[in-house]
Amino acid sequence: MPAVSVVICSYTEDRWDLLMSAVESVRGQSVPPEQTIVVVDYNMDLYKRLIFTVSDVVILENTGPKGLSGARNTGAAAATAGIVAFLDDDAQAAPDWLERLTALYDDHDVLAVGGRAVPVWEKGRPGYFAEELDWIVGCTHRGMPRVAAEVRNVIGANMSFRSEVLDVVGGFNTSLGRQNSLPLGCEETEICIRAVIGTPGARVVYEPAALVHHFVPAQRGTLNYMLRRAWSEGISKAQVSKIVGHKRALGPERRYVRQILPRAVFVGIRDRVQGKDPAGLGRAMTIIAVLAVTTCGYVRGRRLPAAPIDAESKQNGARPSWREVN
Repeated sequence: MPAVSVVICSYTEDRWDLLMSAVESVRGQSVPPEQTIVVVDYNMDLYKRLIFTVSDVVILENTGPKGLSGARNTGAAAATAGIVAFLDDDAQAAPDWLERLTALYDDHDVLAVGGRAVPVWEKGRPGYFAEELDWIVGCTHRGMPRVAAEVRNVIGANMSFRSEVLDVVGGFNTSLGRQNSLPLGCEETEICIRAVIGTPGARVVYEPAALVHHFVPAQRGTLNYMLRRAWSEGISKAQVSKIVGHKRALGPERRYVRQILPRAVFVGIRDRVQGKDPAGLGRAMTIIAVLAVTTCGYVRGRRLPAAPIDAESKQNGARPSWREVN
């Protein structure tokens, strides 16, 4: 198995217990990582508490722009292993998580491998929250492949990259991604697309057997949060489409909207009419509302100025492809 550096980014002491559980889940891996790195995003109290509490983990302050992308880049720059895996600070990895992720890197064309993120609801899944919408809470939604398969992008809570790939593409675009509690995103989508551009045969792979459990607080299950997140997702996707092109940015979304969501709406209405599930109609209506708000966010995002591209990422077109480097 290739050596792995695990990066966990955190920004608040409010998640202390969750962060400690995430670190502990990495300690218990069947294939131990070469190093575990925790990056603190501009929170000195959290940084000091970690320094005095955790001795077997590399503790770093974010040296890039504030936000999740900057913190991830800081962690990746400090990684010493050939594979860099990212785990959210509110997620716990299954014991064979790293073993499952790294097994696929025996194929030299595989640039990144992501796994499945299963929600752990603080107060139970709301009846109106369809599994097809689990992307809203950073988890794997229904409709994803059930076996290892090539995908456009990995999911942030559970992903890994060859360290050389992160270096070649210039890391995560810091103009994208979550900043504190602001629910922006799509930096994983953008970096995966940039990674495979210009490298025929290069692949990003989804391995559902590489499992993490992702904690979901009660407030993220509310309709208000769902619609806010949907709006932000639309804006984020619009920004990505300006950077990498409309077709590259929205390919899987077309299938999702044309096949997965209509089926989910139909099943929800059917279950309500047949008396199988009284919450079915609520799920169907919520799916329609989320789709509508996401679309409006995308239209709005297309009218906004394009997000700036990092100086490192901007040079990607002039850089050699992954295969030329290796």
